[in-house]
Amino acid sequence: MTETTDLQLRHIRRALISVSDKAGIVDFARELARFDIEIISTGGTAKALRDAGLSVRDISEITGFPEMMDGRVKTLHPRVHGGLLALRDNEEHVAAMKQHEIQPIDLVVVNLYPFAETIRREGVTREEAIEQIDIGGPAMIRSAAKNARDVAVVVSSDEYSNIINELSENGGALSIKTRNRLAQKAFEHTAQYDIMVSAYLAGASDPLPDRLSWSMNKITDLRYGENPHQKAALYRTSESGGIANAAVLSGKEMSFNNYVDAEAAWQLVCDFEDTACAIIKHTNPAGVGLGNNAAEAYQKALATDPVSAFGGIVAFNCTVDVAAAQEATKIFTEVIIAPEYDPEALEVLRTKKNLRVIRMEERDRTKGVEFKQIGGGVLVQTVDDHKLDPEQLKVVTTRKPSDEEIRALLFAWTVCKHAKSNAIVYARAGQTVGVGAGQMSRVDSVKIGAMRAQLPVAGSVLASDAFFPFRDGIDEAAKHGITAIIQPGGSVRDEEVIAAANEHGLAMVFTGVRHFKH
Repeated sequence: MTETTDLQLRHIRRALISVSDKAGIVDFARELARFDIEIISTGGTAKALRDAGLSVRDISEITGFPEMMDGRVKTLHPRVHGGLLALRDNEEHVAAMKQHEIQPIDLVVVNLYPFAETIRREGVTREEAIEQIDIGGPAMIRSAAKNARDVAVVVSSDEYSNIINELSENGGALSIKTRNRLAQKAFEHTAQYDIMVSAYLAGASDPLPDRLSWSMNKITDLRYGENPHQKAALYRTSESGGIANAAVLSGKEMSFNNYVDAEAAWQLVCDFEDTACAIIKHTNPAGVGLGNNAAEAYQKALATDPVSAFGGIVAFNCTVDVAAAQEATKIFTEVIIAPEYDPEALEVLRTKKNLRVIRMEERDRTKGVEFKQIGGGVLVQTVDDHKLDPEQLKVVTTRKPSDEEIRALLFAWTVCKHAKSNAIVYARAGQTVGVGAGQMSRVDSVKIGAMRAQLPVAGSVLASDAFFPFRDGIDEAAKHGITAIIQPGGSVRDEEVIAAANEHGLAMVFTGVRHFKH
């Protein structure tokens, strides 16, 4: 018999425990045993509990069937789900339980097969992923959550201490308020699990399926959004990788704008195989440099525009050593991002109390799809991860670029991909010279890029993220002494633009690829 009070308490007399993640489960089960709660368990969980000296009934003893088919079938049985779904105050349900020898189960403790961890593994096969799709676990969770009036369900080890504390306060019982809260978390848990599986199966065949679901978990509230009057929070879409999961080693908490700029900086440096440093302001590159070491790369990036670098976001694609840390702390910087830091470098960086020091888990760029919200919907596209093959460059001018110019053009093209359109980048091999971004007119970006340059523009090359619609951009760039241009091509006035380049003695190559960034 169950007991009902003003708090609608339900005493816990029998618990079913079946967990993939066994962290904390032995201690939790030991506490349950103090309340004389009978424990039923499965496979590896039952073994772990027995090895700890706890008394456990195997699920096969309840169902009358052995676990079979490599564990695919063990809890899918009326004596399990009847014990979870039966309404304890419904005479028909109680009679059915008695007739079919079904015992009530008052508490279910389940966490699911590690599907997310499996699909993150390098080289995992579809068959391996499929085997980590949990069936019995979600079924038990949903049955218990549906019957929250009589049954409690726990899907996270974060709840273990809460459950024990309430059992202690209520003499081995849990309130309806707690059971309802746990039920909500349970359905949220299974929904997210199903979305994750669906996304994996859809992504394996089509990155843009007819139906797209997205699950997010809040990591933290932020102080505010882009502006102080806006509320903001950080949500996680993946359990590992990316800026959202980066470790903050030092400094103040990250802001909304910090995260946006940090993402832009990290994606830029990850497009280079050589040692690279990028300084970002408002998602645009203020300077990018390649070097033999982190300090040299930073110095080259800073020299592009040391004024705009003040208060910027600095990203490295390499380990930050003490020399680089000393250079980066000479001016005010909001955030430094890198895959690793030498201990001595961290000591230097931590002397700047407000400097946020971020360590990334991995160097890989974001894969898959990206989202932009609009009123009433979401735009979804595959990530722009195009890598330019130098062999596919098409020389369209009389003069061919030199090897040195080719190196500079490829560098400028990579940076240009990460600047807001209309984007123009002046550069030499391994160092930006000037950046013009986010203008309504391409020729204005050409003018601004040269105007902002703190290094000599003469002798540099120019990259444009999209074609030149008129020859005026070429004429303007030629005034500043550039020697070569890289652009997609494809304008109806390409011949006019090529003629302008030839008139000025410039080399120009077409990529056939556009890199708009809005």
